[in-house]
Amino acid sequence: MPKYVMLPPLDDLRREWARRLSDTLPEFEVALPETDEEAAEELKDADGAYGWIPPEALAGATKLKWLQNPDAGPFLGYYYKELVESPIVISNPRGIYFDHISHHIMMFMLALSRGLPYWVDAQKKARWDKDARKHGYVNLPDSTVLINGVGGIGAETARLCSEFGCRVIGIEPRSEVDSPAELHEPEELDSLLPEADFVVTTVPHTPETEGMWNAERFRLMKNSAYFINIGRGKTAKIEDLADAIEAGEIAGAGLDVFEIEPLPSDHRLWGMENVLITPHVAVADAENIPERRYEIILENARRFLDGREFVNVVDKEKWY
Repeated sequence: MPKYVMLPPLDDLRREWARRLSDTLPEFEVALPETDEEAAEELKDADGAYGWIPPEALAGATKLKWLQNPDAGPFLGYYYKELVESPIVISNPRGIYFDHISHHIMMFMLALSRGLPYWVDAQKKARWDKDARKHGYVNLPDSTVLINGVGGIGAETARLCSEFGCRVIGIEPRSEVDSPAELHEPEELDSLLPEADFVVTTVPHTPETEGMWNAERFRLMKNSAYFINIGRGKTAKIEDLADAIEAGEIAGAGLDVFEIEPLPSDHRLWGMENVLITPHVAVADAENIPERRYEIILENARRFLDGREFVNVVDKEKWY
């Protein structure tokens, strides 16, 4: 009987998933170790697992064929050298956030395009000020949106932007992506940045993307353009971004993720009226995300039993 280990830290959700997996696929033995020590022991004869395997436990997991990563963009250190070089196939839950996060992006875009931060500031001061807005409107049907990363989130964002009449440029290495965006290779990013009224980045944190949004790239943007980061905070150098906004090199930003989280309370970004900040919550209260996450676990468990290829297989060298 194949064995599947739900790795710690355990919570009510993981315990519920384990129960459902056992009920739906009785062919699986499902283990629920409470500690890292217990997990290392369970992994010795496990065929599949959910979570993260510490390096010290990997050597003993000689039967393990499949590991389900809980996150599309996991914490730094999830993909360590020994795991990357192992024969274990890793899958992730990419695609389950596409609608929630794209709606968050559109919230930022609409608010920034209409000058909402300035009107909110005037409202807080009970000030009837028709001149409160300090930047011109961006008319979406006349605008160009550059989306860096046209996966599930980026593709849905491109669809929504196109419904508003925007021209959408997509930066994406995979040519098979189905999207209304004009697709371009990552090497073309710098030449396309000057065309964009909105730059939206959805890419995960990888060795290639860390710090890719820096002073040099912000200088390539229009001074009327907005930067929106909904992917991973470490892709953008926070001080370079703040400098670019203060210098008027870009018009402002919508940020849900940050190089440092929580964003320090004394950071100057908090006080910038043309910056919208949410504390990494684009999918925090989305009630259907846990079910979508479980459905991927279940689908891949079925594929394991049938000997079929897993969904959402990760390129371990690239971390996604």
